[in-house]
Amino acid sequence: MAKCGEVTVEEEVPATLVGERLDRVVAMMTGASRAEVAQWLDAGLIRRNDVVATSRSVRVAEGDRLAVEVDPTPSPAHLQPDPAVVVDIVYLDDDLIVVNKPADLVVHPGAGHDTGTLVQGLLARFPEIAEVGEPGRPGIVHRLDKDTSGLLLVARTAGAHAALSQMMAEREVQRRYSTLVWGHPEATSGLIDAPIGRSPREPTRMAVSARGKEARTRYEVQALFDDPVVVALLECRLETGRTHQIRVHLDAIGHPVVGDDRYRGVRSSLPVPRMVLHAASLQLTHPTRPDEELSFEAPLPADLAEVLARLR
Repeated sequence: MAKCGEVTVEEEVPATLVGERLDRVVAMMTGASRAEVAQWLDAGLIRRNDVVATSRSVRVAEGDRLAVEVDPTPSPAHLQPDPAVVVDIVYLDDDLIVVNKPADLVVHPGAGHDTGTLVQGLLARFPEIAEVGEPGRPGIVHRLDKDTSGLLLVARTAGAHAALSQMMAEREVQRRYSTLVWGHPEATSGLIDAPIGRSPREPTRMAVSARGKEARTRYEVQALFDDPVVVALLECRLETGRTHQIRVHLDAIGHPVVGDDRYRGVRSSLPVPRMVLHAASLQLTHPTRPDEELSFEAPLPADLAEVLARLR
């Protein structure tokens, strides 16, 4: 096995496994269940000899090169509480935690990030979440990319986790993001409705793909700038929650996120400290008190506010 995590799990099929089903071999490679492997196949995350695999029952041959583009759930043994991780708590009750995540903080352990994650900081303060949700990412209901700052929901109880997960699936949690993009969109508001899946040419990237899962992003222009560069400040609202959704959708319509080094957003004409993407607001019904509405806002952090100040 070459490497595992967010980049690649790779294996060359040895003679002892010749004739075995593909799904069984991948399960052995990763420690995942057959059901998980089936989901990866459906999502186009498994490649055999550099070609996306589609059949779980195909038999492998000696020397076949298998690659799995997933982030396997980390072992709970690695989830040691870390009180050194600073956790900015916006809201707290017996069921729910709302965190304002800074940029450069990884949400949970994964490839190259075994320590110093948000989850480990939370465990140091709220040890009860160790039994909530998935073992490798306790309490986590949704994620933010490492370089994305802003509001994140965390469940403190199993009941709250189940309720929040269902609310996310049924699109009952409103998530709004602030972002700066290159160029001026033709319309002042719009809906980007385009499925997203793994890029067949670069499996570590996501892309608009007919084989992908449905994805919808609404945007509204907040401000336009022409000097020193042509950029626009947008508010984006997620109607689905695919990996890199906002970044992929905005790049697909020709307006990549400023500072996004994965999706064509880095340009020397406007140096920025990081990708300009911030989870600015959350609105939801309380997961265990249905008569209580919750609303949270997180202003732009100083590094991104300084970028906008330069434009104004």
